[in-house]
Amino acid sequence: MKTTQKSVRQKGTAIVEFALILPLLLLLTCITTEFGRAMFQYNTITKSVRDAVRYLSLQTPGTHIAEAQNLVVYGNTAGTGTPLVLGLTLSNVLTPTWQTAGSNPLINTVKITVSGYKFVPLYGSVFGVAFADATGKISYSNISATMRSSI
Repeated sequence: MKTTQKSVRQKGTAIVEFALILPLLLLLTCITTEFGRAMFQYNTITKSVRDAVRYLSLQTPGTHIAEAQNLVVYGNTAGTGTPLVLGLTLSNVLTPTWQTAGSNPLINTVKITVSGYKFVPLYGSVFGVAFADATGKISYSNISATMRSSI
């Protein structure tokens, strides 16, 4: 069988096309990975804040503040183990606030806020596309939860 000149010219084109598209595929993979990690960490913090405000809603106002802060950061009231999210510290958890509203019925609420948390991406930048600010981190807005207090 005789090879034509066209088939000879086509050898290697697939690998060249793959080499040209590979940086774009890697960039999309890295962006998707970092976005997924950021969403996972945000959801973890949100869930821990909800757990802590639920815990405080069953306590006497002004008490068990340290336990609630430990619940946000460590996932337990004792404050043992590693933080639920890399970089989350007790200093990021603001002091809970209790408020009273209405007169009949009187409604008591408690609120916990996480402020100043910064997500640390795995990659600072890929192919010149930066994932974070100059400090290498991405700042979240405040994450808070409010719940009606039963006491």
